[in-house]
Amino acid sequence: MLHYTKNIYYSIIILGEKMNQDKLNDIIGKNIKKYRLEYKDEKITQEKLAELINVSVSLISSLESNKTKKGISINNLYKISLVLNVPIDKFFEEDNERESK
Repeated sequence: MLHYTKNIYYSIIILGEKMNQDKLNDIIGKNIKKYRLEYKDEKITQEKLAELINVSVSLISSLESNKTKKGISINNLYKISLVLNVPIDKFFEEDNERESK
């Protein structure tokens, strides 16, 4: 777990600058949606993801649309990473191509 913690810390710091909470929530939410829609050969719905990690659909929806100020717990993000089979540090990566559109 220390390996993930170290990767997460370095993922939060982009170009030597600490990211503010709103920007971090936005990046994580966009990546949850990205990986949810790319899941294997089929999309996984917000409802199914919420059911699999035992949270409300509204939490998944608000994370993906950046309508939450609370963010996501590391425990729930870890469960999402397991369900979607995506390393947890991938949720902290900015998609520069998407940002430039």
